[in-house]
Amino acid sequence: MPKKGDLEHKTLQFIVSAGAEGLLQSELWHKVSASSREGSRISIKLENKGLIHRERELHDGRWTYRLFSKKRPVSLGSILTCPCLVCESNPRCEVGGSISPNDCERLTEWIMNVSLKETTPSSGEGYIAKSMG
Repeated sequence: MPKKGDLEHKTLQFIVSAGAEGLLQSELWHKVSASSREGSRISIKLENKGLIHRERELHDGRWTYRLFSKKRPVSLGSILTCPCLVCESNPRCEVGGSISPNDCERLTEWIMNVSLKETTPSSGEGYIAKSMG
């Protein structure tokens, strides 16, 4: 039988790979070869650690939870529109300097726009806003 830490890690990997659709808790335990009781404890533990979000759902006449990862894999696409990549002041920009990312209006505006996109439901993908808080 695998160690609990290994099972938690494996469980979290399955949840992360499920993406925005999430994964039903009742289906996950079959994938990681865990009992329902053990699986429930793991999902609660991962939720308490702030790694996942659980939403109660009625599936095939039974109550279960849909599990969503609060963390998403980083992709290059996530920074392609960052203004720093094409900023003429980039070589002189540093924390505490006369030009600083802490005081950059373009960077702040970009961060706010990215945050807004991630928390605004679109095309039925409202899970992100729900899982963030």
